[in-house]
Amino acid sequence: MSESAPRPVDRHLFAGFLRQHRGAAVAVAGWSLLEAVPALASGLLVAAALDRGFLAGRPAEGFLWIGLLGAAMVFRALMTRTLTPWLGRLVEPLRDELVTAVAAGAVHRAAAGARDTAGAGVARLTVQVETVRALVSALLRSARQLGVSLLMAFVGLAALSAPVAAATLPPVLLTLLLCVPRLRVLARRQRRQLRAEEALTAAAGETFDGIRDVVACGARDRVADDLSARITDHRDAVRAVARTASANTLLVSLGSHLPLLVLLLAAPRLLDRGALSVGELLGATSYLISGVAPALRSLVAVLGSWGVQLATVLGRLSRSTDPARRVPARTPGPDIPARHEPARAPGPDASARPPRSPDLSLVDVGYAYGPGAAPVIDGLSLDLPAGSHLTVVGPSGAGKSTLTTLLAGLAAPDDGRLTLGGVPVTEVDRAWLHREVTLIPQEAYVFTGTVRDNLRYLNPRARDADLLASAEAVGARALVDRLGGLDAPVGLDGPPLSSGERQLVALARAHVSPASVVLLDEACCHLDPAAEERAERAFAARGTTLVVVAHRISSALRAPRVLVLDGERTAIGTHAQLLGASPLYADLVGHWVAAGTP
Repeated sequence: MSESAPRPVDRHLFAGFLRQHRGAAVAVAGWSLLEAVPALASGLLVAAALDRGFLAGRPAEGFLWIGLLGAAMVFRALMTRTLTPWLGRLVEPLRDELVTAVAAGAVHRAAAGARDTAGAGVARLTVQVETVRALVSALLRSARQLGVSLLMAFVGLAALSAPVAAATLPPVLLTLLLCVPRLRVLARRQRRQLRAEEALTAAAGETFDGIRDVVACGARDRVADDLSARITDHRDAVRAVARTASANTLLVSLGSHLPLLVLLLAAPRLLDRGALSVGELLGATSYLISGVAPALRSLVAVLGSWGVQLATVLGRLSRSTDPARRVPARTPGPDIPARHEPARAPGPDASARPPRSPDLSLVDVGYAYGPGAAPVIDGLSLDLPAGSHLTVVGPSGAGKSTLTTLLAGLAAPDDGRLTLGGVPVTEVDRAWLHREVTLIPQEAYVFTGTVRDNLRYLNPRARDADLLASAEAVGARALVDRLGGLDAPVGLDGPPLSSGERQLVALARAHVSPASVVLLDEACCHLDPAAEERAERAFAARGTTLVVVAHRISSALRAPRVLVLDGERTAIGTHAQLLGASPLYADLVGHWVAAGTP
């Protein structure tokens, strides 16, 4: 589907919403018609005040018609006040339902193996959803009122003088027709601006999350250049939108004066022929000056800015809420199903089979976050026999966390072959995977319940003695005692825990699990060096396969093998081997030593 073509899902988002809130929508439409009574009656009342009052020698009657016009303005203010709460009944539920739809779409996409960056999701849930709310609110207040007022002004003009209405309507229609192509250009540039905004948000989020790696690897200049390029792209996109919007404003400003010019040119002939009275001329002028011209300018300007922006943002949001877009089509490979769904839901599967062992093997593995994106991991080959211990280091964005995601079976490679115990990752029995592989991310989770509930989460049959032994092994026993033992409440029902304390709970939970493969993705980053060493040695002593994404270089010194992820210069070996073979590793060690970090 082309970028400029309207997506049906955009209309469905609003159509479904309006069906659910039909009562509020009907009330808004009804009150809007009443609110536009002054726009309908203004020219007629002005003409009557002149022709029947002042010019006929009856000033009292003229003032009566002017008084009715003033009363109509007061009536309009009352209708606007009555209408405002009904607008709120449409705007606020729309925001809530969009948040729900976007969040649900993100969960479904993640479960189906779609490639979304966290920054883009944050932009949708915060900037874009709030933008939709603000734009819908503004359009309901302004565009609705302007559109109804413009329509009522022409209805009143036709009732006042059909020849004048027939002469002034074509310029208005011509202005609107000329604006349509410009609005399409503006829509394309708005979409480019949104894409640049999402890319900038995602890149900035990833950079700030990995700022320690950036500093440690001396990559500040490279990261700064990348962010500067994205900022420049976003700036250029914003400027392009502003230029197009300015051109549209100029076009509409000129076009809105054409009806008045036509009236002034036709007025002498209409007056001479008796087809138009002086009062009707002034009433028609009133319609055009105070009704048609400003309403036309404002309406097109509002639709050309807020309306186009709303359609663009909704189109962007629809990509994350449309079920048909949740899983992008992929080119099938030897180990990749046609729909690319590596994270199948747990359950019986005729093709699923348990691996023979917890051995891990990667052969020319490649992985990218989306079609056309540069690979995060490219051509990686690695063997991890059962019981091996590997530390992974590299700059931010090198693919360290992505590698743990692949090893955990939460995603399938785009290229190459990844097997668990000889079984391709896409065919591994999910029950075996959940039991035998444990991934602990940097952000540790503590569930509401007791300490026992948390530690036993991955091993429901574990005895209290096993829980306490694992807590002791990873250095969490003092925390358990301080909290009040295994029956102590934690989470929302318990005392607040620091980031390091939450990591200790997660480490103890993983240690007591029956997992034969443990993946620590900076899972000790909030612990001091001694506590980190104790936890890593506790897992290594279990004899399970241990992969550590290093937070400190000391993790690499403890591992028999170290993997340096560095694009084409990726290397693997011992600490001593890599000091000579990998410039990045040597620089990384040097930066840590220079900083005095253990």
